[in-house]
Amino acid sequence: MDIREKIKKVAVLGAGDMGHGIAEVCAIAGYEVWMRDIREEFVERGMARIKESLEKLEGKGKVDDKKVLSRLHPTTDLEEAVKDADIIIEAIPEVMDLKKKVFSECDEIAKPDCIFASNTSSMSITELAKATEREDKFLGLHFFNPVVLMRLVEVIRGEKTGDEAVKTCVEFVKSIGKTPVVVRKDVPGFIANRVVAPGMVLLFSILEKGIATPEEIDATMRKIGLPIGPCELADYTGLDVNYHVMKYYEETVSPDYKPPEFLEKMVKEGNLGKKAGKGLYDWSAGRPQIDLSIATDKVNPMDFSIVEINEACKLVEMCVADPEDIDTALKLGYSRPLGPFELAKSIGAEQIEKRLEELAKQFGKKIFEPAEFIKSGKLKAVLEENQ
Repeated sequence: MDIREKIKKVAVLGAGDMGHGIAEVCAIAGYEVWMRDIREEFVERGMARIKESLEKLEGKGKVDDKKVLSRLHPTTDLEEAVKDADIIIEAIPEVMDLKKKVFSECDEIAKPDCIFASNTSSMSITELAKATEREDKFLGLHFFNPVVLMRLVEVIRGEKTGDEAVKTCVEFVKSIGKTPVVVRKDVPGFIANRVVAPGMVLLFSILEKGIATPEEIDATMRKIGLPIGPCELADYTGLDVNYHVMKYYEETVSPDYKPPEFLEKMVKEGNLGKKAGKGLYDWSAGRPQIDLSIATDKVNPMDFSIVEINEACKLVEMCVADPEDIDTALKLGYSRPLGPFELAKSIGAEQIEKRLEELAKQFGKKIFEPAEFIKSGKLKAVLEENQ
């Protein structure tokens, strides 16, 4: 299939953090791109950010910014953006009703064979698709931030997504210089974000029980080579973001994701981390200085990897993806040197199972209990097969 014959016009809905990045990479790849937002100022801001990015890339000899800009068509007119588009990529705020409304409007305007894609990081593709009459041509294209630099794009099947739409989008993602990983089943968090989710529960459980302070945890993790510790990272991304992610997983995956009371209190009081000047750390004087000498053996850095390996095994069990694709997603989505299954080789299946049982008991969390994939010996077989 020559993807350039199939896709000529790309419509990107939303000019914010993700939208302008998606529009930029599509235009760099040679596609004609209409970037639409609801207000002129949003469109202008998105275009300014694209120009700034292109200047840097041109300075490195990577692009001809004038040629790329000639392929970008900013607009506030939905019909202009969507009419004759071969693919629509939605990157508007994470509000289900808002996304459904926009897709429903697009369904009236777009040509019958136009593919609809959502860049949602959390919402059900199956549910979003119901707003249209083209559920077979509806899927998720989940890009990672910053779009220009991050190579992973998760291609997510809804319950009714057709093979042809998936095949077309896999080729399209490759054509814009990204690596597609197909998510075969529409589950909360898809692959990369779902695998790292239990680590958040572990982190906040350690803090809730007073096992170690944020600085002790981060010093321990930094000592093994991490550029940033998990507590500093939680502050950096925003404690409100972490809180809402946990609430979402509490509702859709397991009650074990319920945010601890101390986190809820901090969010209500506005202590959201870096952006508020205060969170788990005080940011008023800039980035917190972590004293690495207070690294502690009260926290085992390997535990964070072990709960992620467990979640990765559950995704294989649910037929969401195979181990190789999960490893690829984690390495590219989170800039990791190794994926969960590659890491599992150095730990061993028996050790992983034993430690998960201990963590489940210690914290009273069912999500830490070993997956059936581990208990049945399938993980061990996969690791031996890939020796």
